[in-house]
Amino acid sequence: MNNNTRLRYACYATNCTMAVVGNLPPILFITFRELYGISYSLLGLLVLANFCTQLTVDLIFSFFSHKFNIPKAVKFTPVLGAIGLLLFAAAPLLFPSAVYVGLVLGTVVFSASSGFAEVLISPVIAAIPSENPEREMSKLHAVYAWGAVAVITLGTLFLYLLDGTYWQFLVLLSTLIPLTAAALFAGTRFPPMETPERVSGAVSFLKQKALWLSVVAIFLGGATECTMAQWCSGYLETAVAIPKIWGDIFGAALFAMMLGLGRTFYAKYGRNVERVLFLGSLGAAICYPVAALSGVPVVGLLACAFTGLFASMLWPGNLVVAADRFPHGGVFLYAMMAAGGDLGASVGPQLVGVVTDAVAASSLGAELATRLAIHPEQLGMKCGLLVGAAFPIAAVFVCGVLLRQKKKT
Repeated sequence: MNNNTRLRYACYATNCTMAVVGNLPPILFITFRELYGISYSLLGLLVLANFCTQLTVDLIFSFFSHKFNIPKAVKFTPVLGAIGLLLFAAAPLLFPSAVYVGLVLGTVVFSASSGFAEVLISPVIAAIPSENPEREMSKLHAVYAWGAVAVITLGTLFLYLLDGTYWQFLVLLSTLIPLTAAALFAGTRFPPMETPERVSGAVSFLKQKALWLSVVAIFLGGATECTMAQWCSGYLETAVAIPKIWGDIFGAALFAMMLGLGRTFYAKYGRNVERVLFLGSLGAAICYPVAALSGVPVVGLLACAFTGLFASMLWPGNLVVAADRFPHGGVFLYAMMAAGGDLGASVGPQLVGVVTDAVAASSLGAELATRLAIHPEQLGMKCGLLVGAAFPIAAVFVCGVLLRQKKKT
């Protein structure tokens, strides 16, 4: 195996680590509530801690990437992920009277690893010589999606077939992925990657309107993808009355599978990424209201799944567009884009949750739910998902601008 091939495989394994730390903890939330009495609010704060940590890492690299030894930082990324997962699994042993403290500590550590990966892995892939860099970027993100499918499916089946008491073994098995990535990185040589020489170099980039357009585009893409990814299982369980195990498998896992199919297809056949972004935004803008308003379970399920297909390129595709517009942006550019995507991934799901709770708890919501012969929580979930449609709708207009600008060049 030559150096570049090994480096690519190491990057793929690191993206699979991101899939683990992003999708495994939510699967365990109900187990944590049953075993340790942790409230839903505190469990929700673990998700917030995850994204806030990633966003902090993104912002640090946005302005201080020139202070880091990039190859060493990349090689340390999966090691940090393994340490975080080990701390997460060891929480009941390290903090027997305050397990939640250990879970937070593990979450912060592996989320920092995920933040490093978001900022550093894409520019490494972009810097490796390739006949078609766009397709290589899509392939990298397809690996994340297929990793999410495996994590969600195998994790759900593990907890279904075995007692939740053994959740730590599931986490420990997951550490094999970052350890594999670390082993693959060992001894590899990295291609040169550009970073601003000082903070003022980063500030000069921030003055360019085209950069902010790209950041807004990936913000909307991140919100579109992650809102449905986080809520589709809950929607299918609550609003469509599908049992939890099937809600997880046919909700989150099927969504991730369609995400992977879209990225894999583009990696093999894709071109004209601006058009793909516009059509993907348009498709997601249609799927969201269909999923929210449909009273037919199969239609709602298919709408959730096809959102994954349409949203599949909204994150990696915007990275490709930004890299094409700013060929010397280097690590700074990817850090800014990661910050925009993570912000969207935080704001979107949170907004849906707030709307869902507000509608379900309101007297007007209760009255309307009675008229529609559904539970207030079901109405709240439908309204929340309908509000979430604002992100892909806005993305249609932003990606339309990117498409028009591309045609003029």
